Amino acid sequence: QWHSSSSLLVLLMSAAPDLFPVEYEIDIEISSRDSSLLGAMKDYFKNLSFPVIVNTPDAAMNISSLNVTTICSLTSNNETRCSCVSGYGWPAAVCKANSICSSTIPTQEEICDCITQLPSQGPYCQLQPGGKLLQISVTLNIVFQDALRNSSSELYKTYKKDLENAVRLWAGSVIVDFEIKAASATVTQIESASRNIPQSLDKSYMVDPDSLAITVNISVSPKNIFQGDTVIMNCEILLDTVNVAWYHSERIISNSIRRSIRTITVENTTKSVLEITSVTQDDTGPYSCVFTNPWLYSATKNITVAPINIVQSGDTDVVCDGTKVLLSCCIDGNIQSFTTNWNTTINILGKTDNIHLTPNCTEYTLQANRSQCPITPGTEITYTCELSTGNGALRSKAIKVTYLRAANVEISSSTKAQVSEGHNFSLTCTSDVSNCNNVTWQIESKIIDSRLYICNLESPSKARSVLTVKAATQAWNGTYTCTFFQESLPSSASTTVEIVPLPLKQNIVLDPIQGFIRCNVPQVLKCCINGTENYNVTFTVQQRESRDVKKTQGNQVCYTYNYAESCNSKSDVEAYCTFVNRIQDKVQSSPMKLSIIPEVMCSDNIGVGQQGAQITKPCPASKDVKVTSIPVRGSVIYKCTNKIWQVVRNNCISDQISTLLSSAESLVSGPNPAEQLATYLVTLHNNTIKEQQEINNSSANLGAVITILDLVSTIPTDAEQSTMTNFLSTVNIIVNSSTILAWEDLNKQQTRKSSLLLDSVEKFSRSLRPTNKIPSITSTNLQLQGIVIAENSTSDYNKSFTFSNSANLSGNVLINRNKTENLKPNSTIITVAFSTLRYILPKPNETDKDVNGLVMMTTTNSTLPTDFQISLTFAKSNSSLKKPQCVFWNFSLSDNAGGWDDTGCEPKDEGDNIICTCNHLTSFSILMSLDLESPPSGAPLQPLDYITYIGLSISIASLVICILIESLVWKYVTKNRTSYMRHVCILNIAVSLLIADIWFIVAAPIQDTKEGVTRNVCIAATFFIHLFYLSVFFWMLALGLMIFYRLVFILHDTSKTIQKAVAFSLGYGCPLIISVITIAVTQPHDAYRRENACWLNWEKSKALLAFVVPALIIVAVNSIIAVVILVKILRPTIGEKPSKQERSSVIQAIKNVATLTPLFGLTWGFGLATLSKDSSIAFHILFTLLNAFQGLFILVFGTLRDKKVLEALLNKYSFARWSTQQTKLTSLGDSAPVFSMSSPFSEALNNLFGKAGM
Repeated sequence: QWHSSSSLLVLLMSAAPDLFPVEYEIDIEISSRDSSLLGAMKDYFKNLSFPVIVNTPDAAMNISSLNVTTICSLTSNNETRCSCVSGYGWPAAVCKANSICSSTIPTQEEICDCITQLPSQGPYCQLQPGGKLLQISVTLNIVFQDALRNSSSELYKTYKKDLENAVRLWAGSVIVDFEIKAASATVTQIESASRNIPQSLDKSYMVDPDSLAITVNISVSPKNIFQGDTVIMNCEILLDTVNVAWYHSERIISNSIRRSIRTITVENTTKSVLEITSVTQDDTGPYSCVFTNPWLYSATKNITVAPINIVQSGDTDVVCDGTKVLLSCCIDGNIQSFTTNWNTTINILGKTDNIHLTPNCTEYTLQANRSQCPITPGTEITYTCELSTGNGALRSKAIKVTYLRAANVEISSSTKAQVSEGHNFSLTCTSDVSNCNNVTWQIESKIIDSRLYICNLESPSKARSVLTVKAATQAWNGTYTCTFFQESLPSSASTTVEIVPLPLKQNIVLDPIQGFIRCNVPQVLKCCINGTENYNVTFTVQQRESRDVKKTQGNQVCYTYNYAESCNSKSDVEAYCTFVNRIQDKVQSSPMKLSIIPEVMCSDNIGVGQQGAQITKPCPASKDVKVTSIPVRGSVIYKCTNKIWQVVRNNCISDQISTLLSSAESLVSGPNPAEQLATYLVTLHNNTIKEQQEINNSSANLGAVITILDLVSTIPTDAEQSTMTNFLSTVNIIVNSSTILAWEDLNKQQTRKSSLLLDSVEKFSRSLRPTNKIPSITSTNLQLQGIVIAENSTSDYNKSFTFSNSANLSGNVLINRNKTENLKPNSTIITVAFSTLRYILPKPNETDKDVNGLVMMTTTNSTLPTDFQISLTFAKSNSSLKKPQCVFWNFSLSDNAGGWDDTGCEPKDEGDNIICTCNHLTSFSILMSLDLESPPSGAPLQPLDYITYIGLSISIASLVICILIESLVWKYVTKNRTSYMRHVCILNIAVSLLIADIWFIVAAPIQDTKEGVTRNVCIAATFFIHLFYLSVFFWMLALGLMIFYRLVFILHDTSKTIQKAVAFSLGYGCPLIISVITIAVTQPHDAYRRENACWLNWEKSKALLAFVVPALIIVAVNSIIAVVILVKILRPTIGEKPSKQERSSVIQAIKNVATLTPLFGLTWGFGLATLSKDSSIAFHILFTLLNAFQGLFILVFGTLRDKKVLEALLNKYSFARWSTQQTKLTSLGDSAPVFSMSSPFSEALNNLFGKAGM
């Protein structure tokens, strides 16, 4: 074995030894989990007797030695140590690539004997550099002298010295043998040293250069080597019994999976063969074979491995119509070096002569006719070209070929080939190839918007596409082409549709629109259109049809009819005209409405009419020749004043805006609105600027621009700066503060227009097709910001808006990243903030709330997750307003006119800002109002507060007095059942009102102070106030029904127990049921009580109706009862009459009902009036006075005005009986406990529940 690590040569003379047999050195790895086997193996190897003879059929092999070189084991620290035994070491490269053991010191040659891991690739420990025998012969072309035979001669010594210095020798006429001990050196270094021998010796030696080389023949097959070939290298030398080693780039080659070395010696010739299979470009480089005899002889051959780079033609389509298609595979070099072949998964063509060769390509020609096409169109077949060298290299490339058959496409129409303007029609295109992936429609070679047609598969072998036109215009006139694409193969069909002119209903100008007609006096009825088409026009008046008279007026063609109505007709006249075109399609105008009048005050070319009458006429035709084809939209309303028609309202649209509106209608109904939208928006923006003054002064022009924006808002368009700017700048113009008066007028006429504008901006935002980003737009009255959701988005959506010219209004929109990351990639989130829209959108009905911040609209074109949440921050425009309410614009409210709604939003007051948290997206803002109901803590009381507290104090005192009086006179005033039940009702009315007033006092601090009292206490107060106020009214009803029963059903007598049961069920049972139902229905929605008062809610749930409705019904019922009873008493009766005492009790009860019922009804009637936003302060004062003094009314009208009560009090407490009464009271006070049945307090309780008296 030759080890290469140094080029130092040390030459020692020795006798030539005999030739050695071929030697092999084999590395064997033995692994064991049991480390104790190492010693046993060493002992076994040591005890072997060498050589060990191994007999094989082909040769005799002797194992001359067996040495352990490498030992790997684990230390106690679980560290791997791979150590070399004595005389061996790890090569320097291995030492550098791995960690060296801590106890190892590398030698000067950087060889180490221990590393911390076994290399995954590479050698084991190698033999350290040592001596090696190298025999070289040198031929000198001089006469041999005998002195050279004597090693002690001077000549011999001279030769020896010179040759040792020259390094090498070779056999010749004079042969001197040397033994050279060389440190490990490469083959290249040895050969270089041999070539330097002549230069190292004196010329007198006459060295034969040819004697320094021995012939080693090396050959390589094949000549041209390609990647994947099997390469065979032969190396021969005229020597026998030698060892052979092969090197690649000076690295020794060993037998492996891809490399094999075999050596044979025949007739003094040794031949070594190196075979490398599946060569790669890494195998490129010099290869050397080195023979050892033990002298060294070598030869080197450089090989180059060329790659096989095939460039194939791309995947292609083959149309089965006989067209030739060429497939090719090409290489950089000559294709003749390879054997070419083509394979296919399915051979549908059955040909073998379609392969052709060019200098560097192989080509395959495909040509299929319709009969050869696969049954299923679009079948994909793979063709593979193969290039092989015959030496093992094989490369291939696949080409996918799709066989297409031209589809049979047919087109049909839902109508005939002629369609009238304004009518709908559809075209159906069918293909016998089932493919909807790519279908296009064109009209006159222009692409039609894909939103206008659909495609579906009728069957596995048939597809159908339907183009639907909702309203035909002249833009739809022409030839239609429907094309189905199979990959790159188009299949088309065409048809022609003629759009026949027919005026649209809205473009027929009526004169008059609404007016008057004198009987028996002809009235000219006129229908005008723009255009030159001839129509058959008829007028229909009162169901009678008449022909027209055609007349041209300026830019219009008008059809007139003179109509006269008889004076006997009493009904209004309704007339309309019908236009019929040449294909007999017709359109009917809107009706003209005429009223018959007997006298005329105003009469001129405008029309006839009475004083104060109003008529509606069409707008005058435009004088601008540029817009002659477009009718002027709108109308003019005249009023007859002092025999002169005066304009009271002009709803005419300007020429420019009318043109824009007609263009928008044509654009939206045209074949490709998206393509023309950008250009139209430029025109819209520019003309809106020019017409700014017209818009400011005319609600009709303002409404027309809103209609235009709504029409174009649904057209999809790219989110480009210019397009978005033009649209939003137009919106900015019409929401400018200068248009507020026009908006107020428009909202009175068309309440839905402001909502329509907001909806248009939302639709426009959603229809934007995202590009890389959403550009920001900033205008005076609105701002837009947005984002495009990126793949794997992890950022918040956080946008802020500030309007410096609007009292520094600002706002912020925040959507957390955990919500945005759930939106689909490439979707958009867009926010538009409006500073002036709060003045334009209608305010909430019947409330005092105003929009107190920006209106911020946020939209997305992605589906929102179920747990979506958005946070909006609004700066308060007016910091004095309180009671914030987060709202969104609900387009479905008020019959789709829209309105503010707080569903799904929660407010949080943060000083100057309101933070709203909502679970959906749309347009948001905040509603706030003056805090009339709950002034700030510590604020001085208002006059109504003083009235309330003083009145309640008087009321409570009066009710206490009333209960005391009733308890004192109970025995004296309950002698009969009628009187008894009346006083039971009066007493319970007083108790119910007293409890309600006490709860009212308890609730007063809660509604005045927002802190310190829990929310549940306020709910309880509301419940009990509701309950006992209702009880007051239901006891009034019980009193009325009792009187009605006692007076009407005289002969029918019911026990007192039954009467009390009915009265108590009615007085307390019904109110309890109503109160419980009210709180159960409204409290779960937080709509039971008012926001800042402990009383029933009105704005959210109308819970207050649960009190007002029963109360007013009872007032109405008692009023009817009072009238019936009064009639009954005043009318003479026959038969049994009530006793005088009964009659007196009934009359007194009627007085109670007749007095208290109107008072209670009037009180809560004023209470209802205070709910109106615009109610007068007088209603508030009257309601507060009447409500606060109800207890006093009960004391006066229910107790003190009763003669029996007064008599009982006078009798009981007269001055004559004062002494006796005092004695009795003293005795009673000394003997009776306070809660005994005989005490005054217990007597009052008994009277409350009717346990005393007859």
